[in-house]
Amino acid sequence: MKRISFVLILACMLTAIPASLLMSEEVKIGYIDTAKIFANFSETIEAEETYKKEVTNWKKKAEEMEAAITQTREQLQSQSLMLSEEKITEKKLALDQSVKEYREYMQEIFGEEGKAAKRNKELTDPIVKKINEVIAKIAEEEGYTIILDAAQGTVLYGKDSIDLTDKTIERLKKEYDAVQQP
Repeated sequence: MKRISFVLILACMLTAIPASLLMSEEVKIGYIDTAKIFANFSETIEAEETYKKEVTNWKKKAEEMEAAITQTREQLQSQSLMLSEEKITEKKLALDQSVKEYREYMQEIFGEEGKAAKRNKELTDPIVKKINEVIAKIAEEEGYTIILDAAQGTVLYGKDSIDLTDKTIERLKKEYDAVQQP
C-alpha cells in the first residue's frame, strides 16, 4: 500500500513540474532585416526593375485613356451649342462608355486582385522562397531556435551579434548570384 501511495505521489509531483524544466533546451534567437536583404539581393533588384517597367506601361495606357476622356469632355462642352440633341446624347454615351472602360481597366490592373498585384507576387515569391531557405539553413547550421524580422517591427532591440542580415545577404549572393553568372 505504501508503494502505491509513493508511486501516486511521485506521479503527481512529476506532472506538477513544468515541461520547460524537463526539456531545458537552449533557446538561441537571431534577427534579420528583410528590407536590407531585398535591397542588396540582385534578383530583387532585377525583379523590381521588371515590375517598374510593366507598371510604367500600364500607367501610360491609363494616362492615354484619361487624355481621351478629357478631350471628349472638352469637345462636348465646346460643341454643345452647335450639336443636335441626338448628337449630344451620342457623345455623352460615348464619354460614359470611355469612363466605364477606364474604371474597369484601372480595377483590372491596379485593383486589389489586379494584374499589378499578381505580377508583383509572381516576381517576389521565388525570391522570398530563396531568402527563407537561406535563413532556414543558417538557423539549422548555427542552432537558432527563432529568427525574427526587424523590418516587420517585431524586433525592438537586438544586439548586432545576433543580426543575421549580412550573413543572409552573403549566402544569397554565394548561392544564387554565382548560379546566374555564366
